[in-house]
This record gives sequence, C-alpha cells and structure tokens, in this order.
Amino acid sequence: MWWNHLKSEEAFTLLGAFTSLIVHSMSRCEIGSLVWPVFLFLLIFILLRLAGSYDPMDPEGNITIKWDFQQFRVDGYTKFNSFIHSIDESALSAIATYHLITIKSDKRSLLLEVLKSLFEVMVGIYNYQLYRHIDSPGWKLSWTWGGEEVIWDARGAETTEQGNCSMFKGNIPHCCEKSPIVVDLLPGAPYNMQTKNCCRGGVLSSLVQDQSNYYSSFQISVGTSSIDTSMNASDPAMPMPYNFSIGVPGYTCSNATVVAPTKHQSDGGRHNTQALLTWVVTCLYSQFRESIAPKCCVSLSTFYNDTIVPCPTCSCGCQGSPGAPKCAKNGELPQLPQAAGADAVLCTRHMCPIRVHWHLKLNYREYWRVKLTISNFHLLKNYSDWTLVLQHPNLRSLTQVFSFNYRPLIQYGNTNDTGVFWGVEHYNEMLLQEGEMGNVQTEMLLRKEPGAFTLQGGWPFPRKVSFNGQECVMPTPDEYPSLPRGSDASPLAVRRPCFESVLMMAFAVLSLV
Repeated sequence: MWWNHLKSEEAFTLLGAFTSLIVHSMSRCEIGSLVWPVFLFLLIFILLRLAGSYDPMDPEGNITIKWDFQQFRVDGYTKFNSFIHSIDESALSAIATYHLITIKSDKRSLLLEVLKSLFEVMVGIYNYQLYRHIDSPGWKLSWTWGGEEVIWDARGAETTEQGNCSMFKGNIPHCCEKSPIVVDLLPGAPYNMQTKNCCRGGVLSSLVQDQSNYYSSFQISVGTSSIDTSMNASDPAMPMPYNFSIGVPGYTCSNATVVAPTKHQSDGGRHNTQALLTWVVTCLYSQFRESIAPKCCVSLSTFYNDTIVPCPTCSCGCQGSPGAPKCAKNGELPQLPQAAGADAVLCTRHMCPIRVHWHLKLNYREYWRVKLTISNFHLLKNYSDWTLVLQHPNLRSLTQVFSFNYRPLIQYGNTNDTGVFWGVEHYNEMLLQEGEMGNVQTEMLLRKEPGAFTLQGGWPFPRKVSFNGQECVMPTPDEYPSLPRGSDASPLAVRRPCFESVLMMAFAVLSLV
C-alpha cells in the first residue's frame, strides 16, 4: 500500500488532512446521535492503520538481498602489520607461488597484491513479491563500505564507476568507490563474465508471473585499500556495509543482518554445503515514497446505463500544476520532461499514464460477463510484463478469462476475493505507449453466487484495482452507474443523505484494508 513505511509525522499530517475533510463534510449535514460514533470509529481505525500498515494483498512481500561469503583468504583476517613482521622468507615465497605473484622488493608490496582477494561473496537479489516486478532499467544495488574495502573483481554484474584507484600500481581494482553502485549485465554478456541467474539487465519477475526469473545473482571479490586494516567479516567489531539501496523508486532497505548461513544441495541432494557467513538485507515497497501522486485510475460503465463514469478529475494531478506530468494534446509533439524517469502523458482530465476501464457487459441467468480494458496514455513508455490486481467478492467464482493469464492471489478457506492478471507471452505481455495499439483487453465470465450477486449498490464493480503494484484511483460510490428507474431501491436509500454519506465513507475506508 502507498502508506507503508510512512514516517510518524507524515502519517499524522495525512490523518489531519483526512479528519478535516470529514469534519467539513459533516458540518454540512445534520449530525445525528449515531454519526459521531461512526466518525470516531473511522478516526481511530485510520490512526491504527497508519501506525502499523502493510499491504494486505501481499503481507510478506519484500526484496531480499543475500551476501553469501564463499571463501576467506589470508588466514582469516589478521592485523596485517603484525603479519608482515612475523612472516619469514620461505612463507613469503609460498604465498607468492600460491597466488601466482612475482616477489617484489619488499613484503608490503607482495601483501598488497594478496589483499586483492580477501574474500569472495555471492550476492543474490530475490523478489519475494507476489505481483510487483522490477521493470527496465532494472535494479541498481548500492551500499557504503564500513571500512576501506575495494572490489577487485566482479562477475555477473559491474559497477557504474571505478572511482579513484591511484593508490594502486600495476593491477587496478574493479572499483575503489566508497559507495559503489552495482548493475546487472545485459543479455549477451561474455560467457566468462557471467554467473548463474545474471545478465537480464536488472529485470526481476514477480513470484506469480515467473518463478524462474524472480532472482538475480553476481559475484564480487573484495579486498582492502589499506594494509593496516583489519578485515574479519565474522567479527562483530568489524564495521559492516550500510546505507543499502536497490535503486528502484519506492523501496527502502534495512541494514545488513547476520543470519544462519545459506545451505546449498549438491550431488543430487545427497550432500549439503553452506556459506561461511551470510548477511541479509530486506527492502520494502511504499507507493507513497515512490510518488505522492497516483499513476493510474479506474473508469466504469454498464450495459443498463448509457453513462460512462470517467476517472476522477485530476486523479494523477491537474494540468499545469506542480508535480503533474507533462502532457501533450492529440497531434502535438510532446515537450520532453527534463528529469530522468519523469512522465509525459496525453492531456486528459485525469492526467494518469494508465486507465483501467471496467465494463459490466452482460447479465445471463447463471453468469455475468465483464470486459476489462487497460489503456496506456504515456507518450514515451511501454509497460512490459505488466500486472493487474483486482479485488471483488465474486472472483472465487471466476469461470473463464480470455486473453489474460490469471491466478488467485490470496485464499483463506473459501474466501478468494483477490486475483492477479498479466499478459500472455508473445501476445499482449507488452502494453505499448499511447496510440492506436496502446491498450490490452480481456473479458471475464463469472458464475453468480445465490444470495450474493446483485446489481444494486455498486456491487458489480471492483473494490480495489492496482496496476504494476500501484493502487489506482476509483470513482466515488455515489458516481457509480445507477439502475434504471423502477428497479428495486437499496434499503439504505430511504435513510438520510448525511448518514448514507458517512456509511459510504466507512465502506470506502474499509475497502482500503
């Protein structure tokens, strides 16, 4: 959810704004004895929700970064000055022979060569999110070294900058940056530079879409730039790397934590090996941190009403307002945004890059049919391997989906009200930029459940819609297409308008759970 990881001051600022909105709305109504308790309940509920929120559609979703130490060298990290003084010439020659190094004029020069491979680490990036994926340009893993470490070699990835390596003569490290940024290699990288599960340009699939491409890995050889540095990765006193970042908007990462060493099976599962040491970093997503403005909206229509309910006005910003995406009218050349990653969209009332349209198409005796259309209004961006998450109580009776893949997302016993949809490979897994081909469509056939199905009260419409993991802006319930005159009225329709508004507000808040 977009409010995940809100700081306390941000949460209470948002809560205050929402409270003012409720009070302003209720001041225009007749305040009954039952209205204020409902208001107080909503106030307490929102406060608790903001204080400890998580994504209920993916409560355990995260990106996990594992550092598996595969090899320690130079006899397990000692103070190298004392090592220099204690070593004799025969041992010096043996070390030189082992590391294929020509003996230099002094021990210090030799050991500087040895230090370039103090330890080797296999770094794995695992996307444990059900429906959020990492799209191009992919992840950019960064951190800050706790000591004077350098990266001597990298396989399966590379750093964006080498940094200042002027203190080294002869062999130069791969990266001397204090805060290196590591990126995945592109497909087609030289074979001798690859590792297992590398070289996809940083793209990670979600768990639901493709479990063979949800993780990536690379190997680095780490040494030190100072011979006076004590490096012992297993020593609690050794400063660990910090300030980790996955380089994808919306994600914040924890510090590294020592966990039980990772185990690997070999010889057909008959023999287990394990890492010498394992660090774990966890990264969580927050839509609010990625962007204050939403990125998608929902419009509605039905077969029994000619009215098309559009996306709410200014769903993703208003034209010309600060923070709103740049836009161009049909036939005009867009003014490209200056900031990298900024949006340029077709000028619309909603100003969203993505619109999801839900059309209640047909009502059969035992089934009902819905048509879904996802339209791309972005002028510069294609969406590859997109995902759409829908929440509706009748999804557990979904009978058939045409031209989309579908999988239930959350199931608790007989409860199954949330599903994830994505495109069919080589057919519509790519949502092209704005234009004649800038949309994908499907139809769903759902079986009616006795005692549950109704056309009243907005029941046929989704409770929640998310595109690529970002929650979309829905029309308010009072804007939903109404039934023709003469249809049975909802029992709530005879109640006072003010109380009905409070109830609709309550349902809207509860639908965010």
